[in-house]
Amino acid sequence: MMKPLLIAALLVLPLMGCKQDATATLPPETMTAEAVGRYCGMNLIEHEGPKGQVVLSKDMGAYWFSSARDTVAFTMMPDEVKDYGGLYVSDMAKAESWADPGADNWIDARKAFYVVGAKVEAAMGGAEIVPFGTRAGAEDFARQKGGTVQSFDELTPDEVLGGGADADQEDADHAH
Repeated sequence: MMKPLLIAALLVLPLMGCKQDATATLPPETMTAEAVGRYCGMNLIEHEGPKGQVVLSKDMGAYWFSSARDTVAFTMMPDEVKDYGGLYVSDMAKAESWADPGADNWIDARKAFYVVGAKVEAAMGGAEIVPFGTRAGAEDFARQKGGTVQSFDELTPDEVLGGGADADQEDADHAH
């Protein structure tokens, strides 16, 4: 009776180890001159502001995004990959400047604090959601540039993907 249980345990334990490795978060990659935005097809270092990356796997590398907004949008779009190894955005508290967000100052996008509605523009135009590693950093930026501070889980599709009352008001403003 003990022998079948021992055999079963020996078969299951290695599989449990594989499962843990498969769900482990992969580290962010360094942004290089070859990093090209998934949606815009342009070189990331040519654009100012926070960037993002979705690390697919060790073998496949990362999808790059020219803005934090596009990075978060990727997670909300139903047709995009949902099984990835890491989701990262620039920690703007560690950035040299808006023009130079840094090649290696990444933070897990799900742990970042975002300033929504600030008077800043995303790399390819439109509203940007500005990520920070600490709530205090985000609040300081919001005092300087306007906007409100939210966690990843508080971000709404209207704020990230567009639409809603703000977009309707913006359309009305441009019509006049």
